[in-house]
Amino acid sequence: MENLATLLNLFLQEGPAETTRFMVLGYAVIFGTMGIYLASLFLRWRNFKKDQEVLEDLDQKK
Repeated sequence: MENLATLLNLFLQEGPAETTRFMVLGYAVIFGTMGIYLASLFLRWRNFKKDQEVLEDLDQKK
C-alpha cells in the first residue's frame, strides 16, 4: 500500500514538475556536440589546406 500511496503522490503533486536540470543538461549536450563537430570541421579544413599545399608543391616540381 505504501508504494501505491507514493505513486499516487507523484501523479497528484501540486504545481509543475521541476525540470530545469534536464533542460540545462540538454543544452549542454547539444552545445557540446556542436563544439565537437565544429572542432572536427576546423581540423579537417586545416589538414585539407596542408594536403593542398603539398600537392601544389609536387605539381610545381614537375
